[in-house]
Amino acid sequence: MLFSSITFLFIFLPLTVLIYYLVPFRMKNYVMLAASLIFYAWGEPIYIILMMLSITLNYFCGMSIYERQDDSVRAKHSLVFAVVMNLLLLGFFKYYGFLMETLNAVLPVEIPYRVLSLPIGISFYTFQALSYIIDVYRKEVEPQKNILYFALYISMFPQLIAGPIVRYVDIEAQLKERTLSINRFGNGAMYFIRGLAKKVILANTVGSVFEQVSAMQSGTVSMLTAWVGCIAYAFQIYFDFSGYSDMAVGLGRMFGFEFRMNFNYPYISKSITDFWKRWHISLSTWFREYVYIPLGGNRCSAQRHILNLLIVWILTGFWHGAEWNFIFWGLYYGILLILEKYVWGKNVEQLPAAVQHIYAFVLVLIGWVFFFSPDLGYAFDYLGVMFGIGAKGIVDSQGFFLILTNWLLLVLCALASSARGFRLLNRVTHRWKSANTRQAVTCVVYVAMFLVSVSFLVTETYNPFLYFRF
Repeated sequence: MLFSSITFLFIFLPLTVLIYYLVPFRMKNYVMLAASLIFYAWGEPIYIILMMLSITLNYFCGMSIYERQDDSVRAKHSLVFAVVMNLLLLGFFKYYGFLMETLNAVLPVEIPYRVLSLPIGISFYTFQALSYIIDVYRKEVEPQKNILYFALYISMFPQLIAGPIVRYVDIEAQLKERTLSINRFGNGAMYFIRGLAKKVILANTVGSVFEQVSAMQSGTVSMLTAWVGCIAYAFQIYFDFSGYSDMAVGLGRMFGFEFRMNFNYPYISKSITDFWKRWHISLSTWFREYVYIPLGGNRCSAQRHILNLLIVWILTGFWHGAEWNFIFWGLYYGILLILEKYVWGKNVEQLPAAVQHIYAFVLVLIGWVFFFSPDLGYAFDYLGVMFGIGAKGIVDSQGFFLILTNWLLLVLCALASSARGFRLLNRVTHRWKSANTRQAVTCVVYVAMFLVSVSFLVTETYNPFLYFRF
């Protein structure tokens, strides 16, 4: 079930909210758990069994690690077992086909295999489970004794299928006690509506521009058209994913939970290092806490630090997808971060701010080509067209047509992807001196934003969610 669907907006969410606020506090976690399981089973009922298996495995592994804390060797054995089992579950469903395809490419005989559908959200809830058992082993948290509360942590529907990745240490206290109020609910609803508008109005609309470009035959695309398509995809994936993350944060607040921000205007970055402090923050934090720092981080020799960065970013690419282009995408960013750290980072900092923004955005656009391409061959062909190799000239009528018919959309996307867009929205709703007038205007603006988003859902058939594939 998508947040940006009529079923969710007008059936599932209202019923869940109504029941949640009617029951006494001691029952609210159980209502959330039931709603989360129904939400997940709505689209893939068979894979609810896999999630329950993950919940059971990690609950008992966490208890085992805690009970063996006085014996470091046995505790480590329990940790290793839990990590291996989680990675095996994730690896089998997400990487089995990639492994078999790679083997068949190098072996003299072909091994038949069955392609498995990817369970939605498995990358996210597996990483949450891993963070839990590792934090229990580190004695940063105590294990959750109530298995139903632990099941809620793993399966909570606001952030189940697309993050943000929530660490147990950040939500442990909220599972036992949290604040519910009209103001908190209203703030969460506003956050949700902004995310819905980003997803439905901006991401879906600008995504159709990218679809037009990607559907064009090879040899018929000019440099200008290729760049327009790539920029359109950059806006699409940002508003798609950050919009979904905003909806998750908003839903969490509506139910009394507080999730950390997952995006911080990444396209205003002045470097690639800055970009990855702003994009998918929960994933970057996870890899830093559980891979990069255990490997030694930057408290080691330069050679070892470079190796650590390469390992982390290859794994980051592999997490996103079981394809060589994702691995290359991760390696691409790892190399750029190394170069900024050891080669040209200080020189970039001395450039004018506008040049730094262009530098970072162009490199990010190049990275998105590897991300949206079905394979490496397509990625390099598309990049070639962007830089004049195999292109149908520098400019053509198709490129001009795309710009002339979508210039306002692209300007709105550029504005909305910066803090300036949010400041303009606040200026509209907070320009009135009277508090009652401000509240009334804010209500009207957000209701209008919601209605426009719903109208887009009703009239448009193009409503994908890009991160479902991960």
